[in-house]
Amino acid sequence: MTTTENSAAHLRPEDPYSRRWAGLAVLCLSLLIVVMANTALIVAAPSMLRELSLTSTDLQWIIDGYTVPYAALMLLCGVLGDRFGRRRALLAGLGVFAAGAVYGSLADSAVEVIAARIVMGVGAAVIMPATLSLLVAMFPAHERARAIAAWAATSGLAIALGPLLAGWLLESHAWGSTFLINVPIAAFAAVTALVLVPASKAEHVTRTDWLGGLLSVIAVGGLVFAIIDGFHFGWGITALGSLAAAVAASVGFVVWELRHPAPLLNLRRVTDRTVGGACIAVMLLFFAAFGVIYFVAQQFQFVLGYGPLETGVRLLPLAVAVSAGAAVSSRLAPRIGSRTVIAGGMTIAATGVLALVALSSVPGYPLVLASLLLLGLGIGLATPPATDLIMASFSESELGAAGGLNDTAVELGGSLGIALLGSVLATTYSDRIAGFLADLPSTNLTGTMAAQAEQAVEAARDSVGGAAIVADELAKNPFAESYAQPLLDEAATAFAAAIADASLVGGIGLAAGAVLVAVLLPGRAHTR
Repeated sequence: MTTTENSAAHLRPEDPYSRRWAGLAVLCLSLLIVVMANTALIVAAPSMLRELSLTSTDLQWIIDGYTVPYAALMLLCGVLGDRFGRRRALLAGLGVFAAGAVYGSLADSAVEVIAARIVMGVGAAVIMPATLSLLVAMFPAHERARAIAAWAATSGLAIALGPLLAGWLLESHAWGSTFLINVPIAAFAAVTALVLVPASKAEHVTRTDWLGGLLSVIAVGGLVFAIIDGFHFGWGITALGSLAAAVAASVGFVVWELRHPAPLLNLRRVTDRTVGGACIAVMLLFFAAFGVIYFVAQQFQFVLGYGPLETGVRLLPLAVAVSAGAAVSSRLAPRIGSRTVIAGGMTIAATGVLALVALSSVPGYPLVLASLLLLGLGIGLATPPATDLIMASFSESELGAAGGLNDTAVELGGSLGIALLGSVLATTYSDRIAGFLADLPSTNLTGTMAAQAEQAVEAARDSVGGAAIVADELAKNPFAESYAQPLLDEAATAFAAAIADASLVGGIGLAAGAVLVAVLLPGRAHTR
C-alpha cells in the first residue's frame, strides 16, 4: 500500500487494505465532530442567548449558518475528492473545520459566531462525503455492510454525544468551549488519517463539471435557505426569491447534467428506484431525528428544568439505540432483504415519534425515553442498508458523488425537520399561550415601563425558552413575582401541546414515507 494519492482500484476485494478497521475508526472520528457541531449548539444556545444578547433571528442563523453551506457544498466537494484525492479532501476539510471552531471560540458577537459557523459548515461539507467514499474504497464488498453500520452508528452517537459533551463543558466553562472541543479532535483525526487512511482517488477523471457544481450549490443551498427562512420568518421576498433561484438552478442542473459527457452526478442512477427509495428513506429518518432532538432538548431544559449536562445524559439513550439497531441491521439486511429492514426501521422510528403525541397527557421523562429508544432503534436499523444501497449503485469513479448524494439527503432532511416541525411547534405554542398572556395586566407585569412589559410578553410568546427567561426575571421583582410560576405552568402546557402537534406531523410523514419506500425499493434490493 502506497501513501501517494493514487487510484482506489488497488483496494480490491481479493487484496483488502490491511488497516481498514483502524482507518474506519479515523473516518468515524471525523464524522463524529461534524455531526456533533450540529447538535452541541442545542444545549449551548441558552448560554449564548444570554451572554451575547441574541435575538431569535441571530440564534436561528447561528444554528443554520452551519447548515446552509454544509448541505449546499457536499455534492460538489464529494466529486472534487474523487478527482483530487479523497484523503486530501478529508485533511483539507478537517483543517477548515478546526479553523472555524477556533474563530467561533473567540467570537464575541452574533456576526462573528455566524461567520465561524459558516466556515465550519464548509469544512464539514468536505469531510462528510470523503469519509463515506473512503470507507467504500477501503472495504471489500462482503464487509461493507458492517463498516457502513459502524459509520451510521457514529452519526447516531454524535447526535446525542454533542449535547452531552457541550453540557459537561458548560458546567464549568463558557459557551466558547463547545467550539474549542472540536479542535484537538480534528487535529488527532488529521494526524492519524495520514498513518491509517489510504490515499485514494478515482481513475480516469480528468475534468470537473464546474457549471454543474455551481448549479447544484445554488439549487441545494437556495432550497435549504428558503426552507429555513420561510418557515421561521415568513414567506416574504427573501424566502420566495431563494426558492425561485433554487427551482431555476435545479431545472438548469437537470438539463445540463443530462447533456454533459462527464456530469457531476449521473442523474440516471438517481432516478433508479433503488437509489431514489434509499435517498427518501435517509432524508425522512433524519427529518424526524433532528426535529425530535430540537424540541425534546427544549422540553428538557426549559420545562423539566434539566441543566445542559443532564440534558445530554438524557439524550444518550438515542445513541445507544442507534448503535444497537445498526449492529442488528448489518446481520439482518443480507438475510431478509434491505427493503424489509429499511421499511421496518422507518415504521419503528415513526412509532417513536408518534409516542410523543401523548406528552400533553403523560408528561415527564419516561415517555420521552421510550420515544428516543424507538426512534434510535429505527434509525439504526434503516440507515445502514439505505446508505449501502446508494453507494453500491455508483461506480468506483463516482464514490464521492454517491457520498455527497447520501449526505445531502441527510442534511436536507435534518434542515427540513428543524424548519417544518419547528414551525409547527412555534405556531402551536404561540397560539396556546396567547390567551394567558393577553390576560396579564401589562402595567403590572414587570413593574417598569409598559414598553418593557410588552417586550417581555413578546419574548414569552415567541418560545418556551423566552417564557422561562421572563419568568426568571419576574421572580426577582417583588411587584410581579406572583406571575412567575403561572407563566411557567402555562408555557409548559402550551409547549407540551406544541410537541404533540409537531410529533403528529413528523410521525405521519415518516410512516407515509415507510410505505412509499416499501413500494419504491425493488424486492431484490439487498445489501452485499
